[in-house]
Amino acid sequence: MKHRTSISIIITLFIITSLSVSQAIDCKPGNGGSKVAYTIVVDQSEKANFKTIQAAIDSIPTNNDQWIKVQINPGIYTEQVTIPPEKPCIFLEGQSSRLTTITYNAHERTDISATFTSRPSNIVAKGITFKNSFNRQLMQKIYKEKELRHTVPAVSALIYGDKSAFYDCAFLGFQDTLCDALGRHHLYNCYIEGAVDFIFGSGQSFYESCSINVTGGGYITAQGREFPQDANGFVFSGCNVYGLKGVRAYLGRAYRAYSTVIFKDTFLSEVVEPLGWDSWTYVGHEGNFTYAEVNCKGLGSDTSKRASWVKKLDETQLNKFSKSSFIDQDGWLAKLPL
Repeated sequence: MKHRTSISIIITLFIITSLSVSQAIDCKPGNGGSKVAYTIVVDQSEKANFKTIQAAIDSIPTNNDQWIKVQINPGIYTEQVTIPPEKPCIFLEGQSSRLTTITYNAHERTDISATFTSRPSNIVAKGITFKNSFNRQLMQKIYKEKELRHTVPAVSALIYGDKSAFYDCAFLGFQDTLCDALGRHHLYNCYIEGAVDFIFGSGQSFYESCSINVTGGGYITAQGREFPQDANGFVFSGCNVYGLKGVRAYLGRAYRAYSTVIFKDTFLSEVVEPLGWDSWTYVGHEGNFTYAEVNCKGLGSDTSKRASWVKKLDETQLNKFSKSSFIDQDGWLAKLPL
């Protein structure tokens, strides 16, 4: 695993690059009551403003403070897309996750292999598939041999910025699919697939009504809360966790010393390993984790064989992980251009 080195690189880069952009920024709507200032159209034909998504992003003014929509027409866009820290207030809208795909084939280092990298605050994406095809090309071989030695980190999306939201999107990969790195994030009705640590990072994120497909034995989450005073963690609410027949995966393993993951009101299929959770390199310090399952259903929700140190949260503790308390304290979700 190369996560510990990679996340240090991620955090350092975030500190350096975020100096030029205030995370407290509120994006302004367009004139005349419009939610967006203007729309840029991306299409692989000659009938649009740009043929590539990156070209469209590059055209947006630095330090923009109004919502600008990038409308991405149906197609498979084979490119690495990066939104730099000085370009907040961008709304990427695809036709749907079935029709609009961004894909690439980079791998190894998690901080540079992502198909899609978002660094600023106030980024919204809707109806787009983010895909890293590298390990997916090996999946048939992996299934046949029943082991994972051929895989390496290959990230589909890397999200740094605060107040970032993804609706009706898909994230396709195998190892390290979604790097939920830093900041408050809301993911609604998204599809996420993978096998090894495929939702990982130090984000403060609320996953709502998402489908999580385990495509190989491993770990669903690797959350990186490092200190007790940190606010980050992953909350899965009303989600559906399932996977390939015969595959077993842990709900999570401790990426950092105070790793925090909550599953509530979620369907857990038999894909969930009965032990549930793994302390990884923090054996003996499990009392620092906040791992909990609340009102979950399905064959995988049986907690009789769970690790003894899994938390039992009372109502007051659980309220801290509601959407409004955990990520939306300042009401930013209501200001999104949807």
